[in-house]
Amino acid sequence: MYGTNAIQLVKEIANGEKGQLTAFSSNLFKDVIAECSQHYEDLQKSLRKMQEAGIDFQTQNEDHYGFLIHHLSLLRNKRCLMTYMHSRAEMLRNLIWKVGYEIPEEIEEKLNHTEKEYFKKHSEALRSYMSRVELHLDMDMVPPKDPYIKVRVLDDMGEVQLPSFNTANFAQHSMHFLKRTDAEKYISLGKMEELTG
Repeated sequence: MYGTNAIQLVKEIANGEKGQLTAFSSNLFKDVIAECSQHYEDLQKSLRKMQEAGIDFQTQNEDHYGFLIHHLSLLRNKRCLMTYMHSRAEMLRNLIWKVGYEIPEEIEEKLNHTEKEYFKKHSEALRSYMSRVELHLDMDMVPPKDPYIKVRVLDDMGEVQLPSFNTANFAQHSMHFLKRTDAEKYISLGKMEELTG
């Protein structure tokens, strides 16, 4: 059935957890591309056949309907591919604001080469823009009351180099008093939690 694989790609995005990337379906993606190529070839054959027979494109016969089916199937598959890629690209753009400019390993495994390159170039463009305008868009919009916060480590991370050029040993369940900017990355990754009160 035409379009079945393309619909599977769209369902994968629709049924997935909102904002969570699933592994890139390279086999399914390639199958849809191959189906598009086949539709294009069939479309060209139908077009040549109609031209050779001197049939007007408005004449509604079996060639006209075959041409129409392949054309509409090709368009539908292309729309499904674009939806799949656009949704994944949007999730990658949003990921920068959550985890920073480095892709965590568990997410990187789910990306194909093109998506990794896209994330890298988008990160570079964002950093370049922020340095040009001398404004850090990835900081809190509301200024904190105190630049230091108390945090508890949820996952054992060992010795870690912090952005403020300090090092700390983040053993599981240990508590630390850190600069907010040092802790934000780990809080957003779910490796630390801020202690309030």
